Amino acid sequence: MVLRTVDYKRAGAVIVAASCCWLAGISFVGTVHVTKDPAARLAMLQRGRGRWVAGQFLAAAGTAAVPVGFVRFARSVRSGPAKNLAAGAAGALLAGAPLFIVALAGRAADLERFAYRRGPNWPFLTYAGLHIGALAALGPALLLLPLKPWTGATALASVPVFGIILAGTRDIPPLVFYLVEAAVGVQLMRYEEAGLPPGGQRRGESRG
Repeated sequence: MVLRTVDYKRAGAVIVAASCCWLAGISFVGTVHVTKDPAARLAMLQRGRGRWVAGQFLAAAGTAAVPVGFVRFARSVRSGPAKNLAAGAAGALLAGAPLFIVALAGRAADLERFAYRRGPNWPFLTYAGLHIGALAALGPALLLLPLKPWTGATALASVPVFGIILAGTRDIPPLVFYLVEAAVGVQLMRYEEAGLPPGGQRRGESRG
């Protein structure tokens, strides 16, 4: 029998590793994401074209892997409303990931288009909206589980804040999503089921 504590830890490790992969990818070309002047952004991208393209691939890998961690988490929840909510969160992340991966591919292929913020914005807005929906489901799911309550409370409290930002500006740094999700991943990695010794296995039970 594979115990829940082991599954939580593995799911958390995937989430944290994927979030770090995403963060590394977006940081390959300095301050391009916070530079307001389009011409300056384009110049930065042209100087660091190779690093920029590599970073988009790395960020895409992180974008694809984060939902995998949450799918593993949802599968490890035994039953009840928490499992349904966790599955809903994982589903929203799975639905949104391809939209951002396509956007990242476009950023790698056309530097000028990204620098001047050209092209449709609906794929990113849909991706961001699905992320907010995922956090809206994830927060209550975590609060129903024997985890530290601050993880669920943080995920739930972030929903109106992120929603207001997205509605008001029609933009939001994806970094905010991954910071919250990485914090959840860290807490899952630290999870110990009540009554279990360190390592998560009762005496006489097998992980097979």
